[in-house]
Amino acid sequence: MSQARVVIAEDEAIIRLDLKELLEEEGYEVVGETGRGDEAVELVRELRPDLAILDIKMPGLDGLTAARHIVGERLSAVLILTAFSQRDLVEQARDAGAIGYIVKPFQKSDLIPAIEVALGRHKELEDLARDVGDLKDRLEGRKVMDRAKGILRDQHGLSEDDGFSFLRREAMNRRMKTEAVAQMVVDGLLAP
Repeated sequence: MSQARVVIAEDEAIIRLDLKELLEEEGYEVVGETGRGDEAVELVRELRPDLAILDIKMPGLDGLTAARHIVGERLSAVLILTAFSQRDLVEQARDAGAIGYIVKPFQKSDLIPAIEVALGRHKELEDLARDVGDLKDRLEGRKVMDRAKGILRDQHGLSEDDGFSFLRREAMNRRMKTEAVAQMVVDGLLAP
């Protein structure tokens, strides 16, 4: 597995440097770093890392707002790393889409597992979103096929099997997907 690419957004330069060194020692590639939340969002958009580690209190945008942008655009996993452990902030981080929350001062033994869990969970969510998209596409294709077969039956007197055979034959002759040929029938551009 290739090393995970990380953007760090932490307004305290010493902590940012320590975090970068720790991550690089553990085999992560730190591709960007900033002390501002607005710059963090731009870096993540530009660099497309696997993970964004965000502090909550930063100039420009706070980490929670930055997390909402990053997660909303499905750019990367988000891990919140902050000195604040109040329950309402943890809930806000969860609601913003953060997959992990680490309280400073942190230990490497806490941070690395949290990163790995966040990366794994993010991959699962991306895979699930892709599967849902594929299922939606298949369902839409099925609906178009059913509408086309209905038109071929009602307007042209073809049985369902004959209608399907017509669609498949036209798709092969035209070197198109069957769903595209079905859409032509639905749009009135093709008839037997």
